[in-house]
Amino acid sequence: MNPIVKSFQFGQHTITLETGVIARQADAAVLASMGDTSVLVTVVAKKQPKPGQDFFPLTVNYQEKTYAAGRIPGGFFKREGRPSEGETLTSRLIDRPIRPLFPEGFTNEVQVIATVVSVQPEIQPDIISIIATSAALAISGIPFSGPLGAARVGYVNSQYVLNPSETELKDSKLDLVVAGTANAVLMVESEAGVLSEEVMLGAVVFGHDQMQTVINAINEFAAEAAKPVWNWVAPVKNATVTSKIAELATAPVGEAYRITEKAKRYEAIGAIKAEVFAKIKAELAEGEGFNETEANEIFHNLESQIVRSRIIKGEPRIDGRDNEMIRALSVMTGLLPRTHGSALFTRGETQALVTCTLGTARDAQTVDDLLSEKTDNFLFHYNFPPYSVGETGMVGSPKRREIGHGRLAKRGVAAVMPDFNDFPYTVRMVSEITESNGSSSMASVCGSSLALMDAGVPIKASVAGIAMGLVKEGNDFVVLSDILGDEDHLGDMDFKVAGTTEGITALQMDIKIEGITREIMQIALKQAKAARIHILNVMDQAISTHREELSE
Repeated sequence: MNPIVKSFQFGQHTITLETGVIARQADAAVLASMGDTSVLVTVVAKKQPKPGQDFFPLTVNYQEKTYAAGRIPGGFFKREGRPSEGETLTSRLIDRPIRPLFPEGFTNEVQVIATVVSVQPEIQPDIISIIATSAALAISGIPFSGPLGAARVGYVNSQYVLNPSETELKDSKLDLVVAGTANAVLMVESEAGVLSEEVMLGAVVFGHDQMQTVINAINEFAAEAAKPVWNWVAPVKNATVTSKIAELATAPVGEAYRITEKAKRYEAIGAIKAEVFAKIKAELAEGEGFNETEANEIFHNLESQIVRSRIIKGEPRIDGRDNEMIRALSVMTGLLPRTHGSALFTRGETQALVTCTLGTARDAQTVDDLLSEKTDNFLFHYNFPPYSVGETGMVGSPKRREIGHGRLAKRGVAAVMPDFNDFPYTVRMVSEITESNGSSSMASVCGSSLALMDAGVPIKASVAGIAMGLVKEGNDFVVLSDILGDEDHLGDMDFKVAGTTEGITALQMDIKIEGITREIMQIALKQAKAARIHILNVMDQAISTHREELSE
């Protein structure tokens, strides 16, 4: 065994990356430590993709072992079971910044497993898990445009704090995680105590500047430990099929993307695709072949080009709006008579039915994680049934996406909740997404604010949320307010902001490309503030303060 070790200082902590001793049959394995918190990250990729696969099957599993904290699991079986909500959220936190760095067309299965093997109570394992994943991918030889770094940023006494401890976070008005490459921010996840746009943007920039230390260290580590890079070449698309699809589909697809109703638009596009594919199959010479998976990707790329070019040219969006216009809003409260509080918030074709239920301190949830046992008196559950998008599907336990969206919505509202000493009730919010066409988590924030007031909960201020998007071609870019599902899918950024009239309570950002500048983020935050205030004005017309008496 020939261990390769790299140590460096990152803020107040020493980080150590080590490979070559543990898990040597994986494509890459890195044992990373920050203080006494250690995470083992392994990466394994299949050498060949499955035939006909049209997506990138990346899975990230983050798991906490109780032995890491010197504890034995509870329960009858005395071993770790299904992932906790915290583990699921950290899995998503690792997945989101690494996914855009794999090359387009790469469809080999990749599995990342991050196992917490030692934990120091003051140092959370999530940041070192992202760093270890970046290091493992950097030395694996798998096609990957990294490395990336990560940092947690706090805000204490009007000063940014790099990787604050658990104790420091209790006094911090901000808990922000940022990840990115040397040149670009790729992911932001944060909760804030009503902070200004300038402070939030400054935190993102501060975190990105500080993480350069990590990126440089991983580059040095990889120079010594990296395996040979795979000889992978992106598949070449069939030129005949590409030109035929462009010739036959450009005009009708362009017309279809002027249909404002999502269901009718999808129906029209499906019919166009079926007709175009049938014509091409009939015209192709014997032996030329027609690969349905490849043709679907070419067709999707054409859709993307049409929508994006219109936006860049300043033409109306898919549903006819301009770049800053918010969809039609509808607000109802008190519509479910036997609930403590209820609201129906509708924005265009996105709708959330949100309820508020009050309980006693005995109804609080006990959260038993590696660091400590905590009591949570504010619960938030988000449900996304298949009928919300006009589909059939499995109904049951919440999926990763539902857990993530619920946590984001909870972060958006948490800053305005009354202190438990002043309002000694357990509060449970449930958001049922009854229609979805973009930004359902932000609709949940709006609906929650309304339902809390309807229940008589003395929240400090109304809260609203909005999702922003981006289309960038070269030096030209357009920031979009209140994005549709298609604009999220075909665009370059998903930028969600929740807050009050006074400031931001939660910010989540996922970026698919490099080149997002400070200017772009400033414009997005400015447009988001205008949109947020517009929505709050509409909400206040329905209910502007909490009811005087609690619901029975």
